[in-house]
Order: sequence, then C-alpha cells, then structure tokens
Amino acid sequence: MDVWPAIAQERAALVDALGALPADAWNRPSLCAGRTVRDTVAHMVATAQLRPAAFVVNLARHGFSFTRMSEAEIARVEGDASTPHDLVAHFRSRVSARTAPPGPAASWLGETIVHGEDVFRALDGYRDHPVEHVIAVADFYRGSNLLIGAKRRIEGVALRATDADWTSGSGPEVVGPVIALVMAMTGRKVALEDLTGEGVAVLRSRP
Repeated sequence: MDVWPAIAQERAALVDALGALPADAWNRPSLCAGRTVRDTVAHMVATAQLRPAAFVVNLARHGFSFTRMSEAEIARVEGDASTPHDLVAHFRSRVSARTAPPGPAASWLGETIVHGEDVFRALDGYRDHPVEHVIAVADFYRGSNLLIGAKRRIEGVALRATDADWTSGSGPEVVGPVIALVMAMTGRKVALEDLTGEGVAVLRSRP
C-alpha cells in the first residue's frame, strides 16, 4: 500500500468529520491525557507542518523533551487559530502535505488514525476507516516501540481481529475490532472496554 495517499485520504475524512463537530465538543477531553479535542487537533496540524530539520531544532530548543516541544507546538498552532473553524481550515490545508518529523510514513498514518479516534472515541464512537489502512497501522505498531511502546505493551498476548483477517502474537487472547486493537496497542485504556478475552486483563495491567 502507498502510505502517503492513505494518509491524505484519512486526513480528508477526519477534517470533514471535525468540521461537523458542535462548538461545545472542542473543549471536551480527548483520549490524550491532559489534552482537549482542540489540543489534539492542533497537535496533528503541528506534526503535518514540521520538516525533519525544524523538528530537530525545536527538540533541541526544548531541552530534547518531546513533551515540552509538543506542548509548545500546540500553543503555536492554537495561537494562529482563534476558532475551531480556523483550526479545521489549517488542518484542511495540510491534507496532502508530505512534511513530517523524522520517522517512517506508517507512523504518520498511525498518528492520523489514532489521534482522530482520540477525538471521536472520546466523544461518541469509532469512525469508519478502510480496513487496509487500519491493518497497516496495526502491523506497524506491533513491531515498534517508537515513542509509545506498543511492541512491549502487547508482548505475550495474542491479538485477533473480528472484522479483518489479522492476528498477532501468542498467549492469552485479546479479541475485537481491529481499530480497538490498535487503540489498545497504543495505550488507550478505554479501548479495552471494546475487547474481550483473557488477555484484556494483561493489557489493563500495563502502562
């Protein structure tokens, strides 16, 4: 699968969904700890604006703290977007952009899908995605400890999707929709409510 067109497709669908949110949704908590819906969207905009060189410079400027850099970037984007409409417009302008911090393209597909669900799973429920996009993200996360430690989190459990031909690992089973498996892999505890099997307790015990 060509990842960048998939990213653009996911961003375009997400932007349309964000544009339809009621005004009171933007200040509600997302699944990103300590971040509102507005903050989470601003983070996605910031990521889509950063080139590798600027990422390194910004990271150094913030003492090589990814968290401090991210918070500063969110504040910058929100300072340029005084309303949710403005923020959606900024995001729409980056739908087809291929600028990103250093890292594999699959990680940016993952960021778009996971952060989009950080918004919509927190507000209502999962959005629909082409299953091949979600499987590509699941395949990426199961082999990666980059930033969020997904590979360590799912060690020793077997993941099995009920809506796709996808499995991973061995051990006590965790069973459910592939999007919920992805969210659980990336540490979103609320997604465990959407899964079944003896392995759910194992994932619940892990950070």
